[in-house]
Amino acid sequence: MTVHRSNPQSPMFQDTLLTRRKQRSEFIAKSLFLLMTMSMVLPLLLIVGYLFYQAWPVLSLDFLLTNPRSGMRAGGIWSPLLGTIYLVVISLVIATPIGVLAAIFLNEYARDNWLTRVVNLAVLNLAGVPSIVHALFGLGAFVLFAGLGKSVLAASLTLAIMTLPVIIASTKEALAAVPMAFREACWNVGATRWQTIYHIVLPNSISGILTGVILQVSRAAGETAPVMFTGAVFFKAIREGDLFAYGLFDQCMALSMHLFTISTQVPGVPKAVPYGTAVVLLGTVLLVNAMAIVVRVRLRSRRKW
Repeated sequence: MTVHRSNPQSPMFQDTLLTRRKQRSEFIAKSLFLLMTMSMVLPLLLIVGYLFYQAWPVLSLDFLLTNPRSGMRAGGIWSPLLGTIYLVVISLVIATPIGVLAAIFLNEYARDNWLTRVVNLAVLNLAGVPSIVHALFGLGAFVLFAGLGKSVLAASLTLAIMTLPVIIASTKEALAAVPMAFREACWNVGATRWQTIYHIVLPNSISGILTGVILQVSRAAGETAPVMFTGAVFFKAIREGDLFAYGLFDQCMALSMHLFTISTQVPGVPKAVPYGTAVVLLGTVLLVNAMAIVVRVRLRSRRKW
């Protein structure tokens, strides 16, 4: 019996003209999308690389843990670094529970009527309000009306108000992404609405909630106008290495305002110092974001759908 083997060099199916056109179109589209992606990523890498190159002479542990000296022309950035950490952490501690609870009410409890739609529209519009408007609101509401004065607490409350809309909007989207079948299954076995939210909806939407919080870390750390009007000070010497050097009703320095000050208002500052401050601010934001992303990924890996 003779077995006829097909030639391995000859393909079983020949590409038609239409197939080759589709492959060419696919290659062009993929190359175009890759080019667009690289056009966004490469400038970012170049900017970050340039910042590190200019800041390298001053980047050290001593630069982080010492206060500015000689009219902020020497020394480090301990005072503004600690102040920025205070402002970001306190503002998120205030804004996150309020934003999450407000989103839970709007998505899980509130009825779909004109009032709810107006509230949702207001939340979306507030997310686009310029930071200087929030600064003026914080000055009037917290510094003057509430009598808090220019302080860490007043500045943190202002940043919390500024970050609330995005936290509410992102949390609502995360809650809405949980399938309704999950809720109906819980209700069918006799669970209350709150039990369903607490045990089913929130655990399955926590990664999306963290996404909104992550987005606001960068904004809260980089804002200058709100903290300048409500709590930041030009210079304040604190005990170096003391993590509790600022009180809630003290004024504080902030990295964003410190960077603006030494770049525009203090002559004779070494060239590397503003770049070093910018790198530390960027690194602080990236570090907080990285930790939040790790937590989000671990929580998302536990999700069953």
